[in-house]
Amino acid sequence: MDIQQVDLYKEAERYIPKGYDPELYKVRHSAAHILAQAVRERFAPEGEVSIAIGPPIEDGFYYDFDLPRAANEADLAWVEERMREIIKGKFPFAVREVSVEEAREFFKEEPYKLELIEGLARGQVDEYGNAVPEGEAPKITIYQHDTFADLCRGPHVRHTGEIKGTALKLMSVAGAYWRGDEKNRQLTRIYGTAFRKQSELDEYLKQLEEAKLRDHRKLGKELGLYAIEPQIVGQGLILWMPKGAVIRDQLERFLKSEQLAAGYQPVYTPNIAKLDLFKISGHYPYYKESQFPPLEDDEGNSYLLKPMNCPFHIMIYKQEHHSYRDLPIRLAEFGTVYRWEKSGEVSGMTRVRGFTQDDAHLFVTPDQVEEEFANVVELTLKVLDTFGLSDYRVRVGVREPNSDKYVGDAAIWDQATQAILNAIQRFPELKYTVEEGEAAFYGPKLDFVVRDVIKRDWQLGTVQVDMNLPERFELEYVGEDNAPHRPVMIHRAPFGSLERFIGILIEHFGGAFPLWLAPQQAAIIPIADRHLEWAKEVRTRLLAEGLRAEVDARSDRMNAKIREAQMQKVPYMLVIGDREVEEQAVSVRLRSNETVGALSLEQFVALAKRLINEKSLALQ
Repeated sequence: MDIQQVDLYKEAERYIPKGYDPELYKVRHSAAHILAQAVRERFAPEGEVSIAIGPPIEDGFYYDFDLPRAANEADLAWVEERMREIIKGKFPFAVREVSVEEAREFFKEEPYKLELIEGLARGQVDEYGNAVPEGEAPKITIYQHDTFADLCRGPHVRHTGEIKGTALKLMSVAGAYWRGDEKNRQLTRIYGTAFRKQSELDEYLKQLEEAKLRDHRKLGKELGLYAIEPQIVGQGLILWMPKGAVIRDQLERFLKSEQLAAGYQPVYTPNIAKLDLFKISGHYPYYKESQFPPLEDDEGNSYLLKPMNCPFHIMIYKQEHHSYRDLPIRLAEFGTVYRWEKSGEVSGMTRVRGFTQDDAHLFVTPDQVEEEFANVVELTLKVLDTFGLSDYRVRVGVREPNSDKYVGDAAIWDQATQAILNAIQRFPELKYTVEEGEAAFYGPKLDFVVRDVIKRDWQLGTVQVDMNLPERFELEYVGEDNAPHRPVMIHRAPFGSLERFIGILIEHFGGAFPLWLAPQQAAIIPIADRHLEWAKEVRTRLLAEGLRAEVDARSDRMNAKIREAQMQKVPYMLVIGDREVEEQAVSVRLRSNETVGALSLEQFVALAKRLINEKSLALQ
């Protein structure tokens, strides 16, 4: 390998995303090129094959193609086997830098590559169509292995043999619009994954199977928690069924109680406001592409479905004059917001168009920022601990240098960032990273990235320091010196959104919610009709104690009723026969099929209420 190639290989390393394993990234990037070669060999005899882009992604890689026909399972099997043959050839990945003219000539038969080359020539986008940082002139490089060459910045493994054929698998075929624009041609996207060794691939596939069983979209329907009617109601708009509404209500009660104890004041705000409000806040036009279009009234006024709650809370703050003695002021709302997500990105409860945030905004003096921020972090930690979400990392999101997507003075940003770092030092057990480009457009933030029981990462609770919106809205309080001062805002949402958080909880618990959250806490099962009277009395007394219970009075056999309750993930089955009627007791079974045995009704109530009050994750 000559010196130029060594330099280009080394330079390409800087394109590996932060937090990504460098070797695995190169393996997957190289596998995408091998996939493209194999797909071209498979389909070229049938017609023209055009290649688009093929990047590594979090769990693998993909490549987009314009094919003469739809790809099927037989095609995937052939392509996967051909990829293993190419890997065995140990073909080197050779790289060379070319001029714009050379690139145009080399890819003259590839329309998608030519479009990307034009973006590179203008210095606006890279070979994936992503914006290039200002002042950076992208190089144009071509990587080639065996018979396949691609417009690519790298990096790659040195030769195909560094990929394990037994640790590679093609996963699925999907449609994808060129550059994600629904107005463009739809391409065929083939997904695959690759690991260092077969055991890692096997573990990943096992994880995927577990994820299918826990999929909140599947369980949500089976357990009757929520529904979506895209054709009539709209895509990404949740209909909360009675059982799902119970879970949501319990979550709201839990957090409202914690907030009241911490000095928060509840507020309610409209779902719509004049566009001017969001122009002042900066949400419009900064989030214009992710908002529903403005609405016009018959008087020429423009309104917007609210994408954020913060401007409304600011207007509540502005209704009164405030002294430094009034601060901190903590306003909390379970506020529903609306954002326009592309159809291909909407998914179940975790990516929706209408969702309710457990939003709160704190208005504090600069001297109170660190203390209040630390208190919010403490509340978020309590929330995570309550649900057994103990595997998480903390990310401090700061602005990306030389970017124009943020508002506010650099000095204000630095001050806000330092306040976050000072506050988090109070929790030495928290491991955190500082990541550029992860800030909100108006200020730095702290995110909790939670890993669930099947090792998937979710960004949940968030806390943000904001010194920009108080400036934009000219917020004030009177200080000790009797002069006006700017408050600092802290945005926080421990759940993030109720829809997403509940979707994650469904999968985390596999639908088997802790007792205090379970929509139905007990199924009362009389063995025969003569036991029905006591069963109804048990339900009446449980309801009086605040427990959620139902009698299964169907004529089915007892074992069938037990199986039905277990399938519905009901925590307790209270079986009632002659002995239970005589002793005014219940025979207690768990949804795990364990038998607790006979308990007096008073004993069962005491057990259940203790576990509920403790927010216990156990049933005994």
